[in-house]
Amino acid sequence: MGSLLLGAIAGQYQIPIGDLLSAIGRKLVGNASSPSSSIEIVLWQIRFPRLIAAGFIGAALSVSGAVYQGLFRNPLVSPDLLGVSAGAALGAILAIFFSLSIVALQGLAFLGGVVSVALVYAIGARLRGHDQTISLVLAGIAVGALLSAAISLLKVTADPYNQLPAITYWLLGSLAATNVSDLWVATPVIVLGLAPLFAIRWRINLLTLPEDEARAIGLNTRRYRLVVIAGATLATAGAVSISGIIGWVGLLVPHIARLIVGPDYQRLLPISAILGAAFLIAVDTAARSLTAVEIPIGILTAVLGTPFFVWLLASSRTGWQ
Repeated sequence: MGSLLLGAIAGQYQIPIGDLLSAIGRKLVGNASSPSSSIEIVLWQIRFPRLIAAGFIGAALSVSGAVYQGLFRNPLVSPDLLGVSAGAALGAILAIFFSLSIVALQGLAFLGGVVSVALVYAIGARLRGHDQTISLVLAGIAVGALLSAAISLLKVTADPYNQLPAITYWLLGSLAATNVSDLWVATPVIVLGLAPLFAIRWRINLLTLPEDEARAIGLNTRRYRLVVIAGATLATAGAVSISGIIGWVGLLVPHIARLIVGPDYQRLLPISAILGAAFLIAVDTAARSLTAVEIPIGILTAVLGTPFFVWLLASSRTGWQ
């Protein structure tokens, strides 16, 4: 709530709390007799859609990172492991390269993320001689390298005056262009991805066990692994399609949530979602408030996340599980 309040009033165009409460009150009672003031235009058409988007994106990345860390039994795993961000980046860059509309950019970014993870899962399922979890990691590394090469090729051949700056800015992550129409497209996809993860969150605890132990107690590991990957992929792809690539949220926030409530996913996922939403709202507020020129969110999350993550690793006295 504090992040929302700060995000609503802070920025290059600051809004006093009294004016904020008056605007909300007029909205709630449906007072449309007077023309909209500049404050209401900023709040309802620019700032609140951006705050809502930041909240959903932060929750999606944090929850996806938390379930991936449990699924792969590795504290250094993030939602990018299976190539969803690289696939989304390739789709978005293709849209920029061919001068397509913003709607096409978001659609191709989402499609690229989903297709890349589907390709990783298909390759991992056919690798023999490895545990399936390891197979997915290996397939993710291979597909991610291929997608990164394709992205580099497009950057080299892009117009250096128009396309390349747009590509670079998108890869750094930003919510500057977010509007209400983006919310109508991305929010249902994120909710659709997060819903099954919350529904089976107590079973995710069992997926953190070794494969043979999970199967011994009757868990269909293949089915639930697929549900977890599909849900995290949808949520992450929906988030990346409107914000670009924002790192560290899916890696850092689950660690903080785990230190607060422990490893039980019945409590870990809700706390991760709340902390992720609050964290990204606060970072986005700082990105548009610190300087006259907006700072890409990806830069701030790296600047804030790196030292804090090192401090967490150095100060933690207990394991991550």
